[in-house]
Amino acid sequence: MTTQHVTLDLPDALYQRLRRRAEEAHRTVEDELLDVVAGAVPGEDDLPPDLAEAVSQLSVLDDDALFRAASTTMPVDAVEELDRLHDKRQREGLTESEAQAAAALTRRYEQIMLVRAEATALLVDRGRDVSVIAGSA
Repeated sequence: MTTQHVTLDLPDALYQRLRRRAEEAHRTVEDELLDVVAGAVPGEDDLPPDLAEAVSQLSVLDDDALFRAASTTMPVDAVEELDRLHDKRQREGLTESEAQAAAALTRRYEQIMLVRAEATALLVDRGRDVSVIAGSA
C-alpha cells in the first residue's frame, strides 16, 4: 500500500484527547488518528462487505420477517461484556485480546443496528406502521 506523508497542526486539546485514547488502547497517536480519519471518510463502497451482506436480502423478506429483523436486539450478555470492556478501556486500557473482543462486539452491534434500520426503512416504504418497533430498542 502506498502512503502519503501529511503534516497536520492540531489544537492541543484535540491532540491530548487523541493521545489519551491511544494510550488507553495501547497504540500510537498516529494509529489512533488514522483510525479516526478512516472512520470519518467513506470508502469507495458504501458498506464493508460483511455489512452489505447483512442487509442484501432484506428487500425480499415478507413484512413479518422484516418486523422480526427490525426488532432484533443484541443479547444482554454481549451488551454487558461490551460495556465492561468499554469501561476498562477508559480506566486502564485493554489487552490485545480484549481489544479484539471489543471490536468484534462493536461490529456485531453495528450489524444489528444496520439491519434494524434497513428493515424499518423497508417497512416504512411499504406503508407499514413501525411505531411498535421503537419500544424494542
